[in-house]
Amino acid sequence: MPSTGLRKRVEAVPGSPLPHGLLGGCTDVIDVTDPHELLGTDWRPLSCSEAHDTTWCPPDEEEVPAKVFERPGDCTAAPITIYAGAECSTIGWTYQEAVRHAQETLRLGEQRALEEWLMREVLCDIGEDLTPAAGAVSVAQGVSVLENWLGTEYGGTGVLHVPVGAGALLGCCNIVHLDDGAPRTLVGNCVVLGAGYAVNIGPPDCTVPEAGEAWLYATSPVRVRREAAVTVPGSDGESVAIRTNDRRVLVERTFVVEIACCRAAAVRVTLCAD
Repeated sequence: MPSTGLRKRVEAVPGSPLPHGLLGGCTDVIDVTDPHELLGTDWRPLSCSEAHDTTWCPPDEEEVPAKVFERPGDCTAAPITIYAGAECSTIGWTYQEAVRHAQETLRLGEQRALEEWLMREVLCDIGEDLTPAAGAVSVAQGVSVLENWLGTEYGGTGVLHVPVGAGALLGCCNIVHLDDGAPRTLVGNCVVLGAGYAVNIGPPDCTVPEAGEAWLYATSPVRVRREAAVTVPGSDGESVAIRTNDRRVLVERTFVVEIACCRAAAVRVTLCAD
């Protein structure tokens, strides 16, 4: 036993964000320089219409079918601000320490908060429920359903959005492997394993499934625009409430999440490994 005395105060234990979340290798993350991009974005999708076949030699007495021309629509993405706040007494805690605390809280928590917002405010709103009438399917069957939707409705590789707690089940049938550091299926779709997807709601009315079940989503490719983290207030004196002598510091960052074709599909799966 060590001799008695004052306890030693040490540096906090550092942490790292989950590596395969929404801000990981599946997503093109852009640090914006134009503040207008943080007000929301609009774009005309390039690859979300269908291609068709035709023939030069129809059977006798049949006409060459007319070619189909499609008018592309428009997509839009709204901004969302994620923040972390620190509150403390001014005695024994400096402004710089409060800023560091809020910065680290945001660094570790912003991805989860962004995923939760995306599922709650975007995915469950635009998602098409592909769950069979019989109810939830296995994880492997769910991935199959979503990949079939991606292949027929989009045609290129996309993104599967999976609660991180279901990630272990993706290895049961060799559904997912690491490819250049990112989880991918055999087909090539990238897999986001998000802690924020534990909010676990699905279309059409953002319902929570039965215990032991989860919602999986599929989308076309995802792009995220973000600003540099901003500290509020920007000075020591402004952070102190003179009536209570408490210090408050906020660190925040605005994001815009863009989904290539602004569509999604969802399927309800059972979290049983069998």
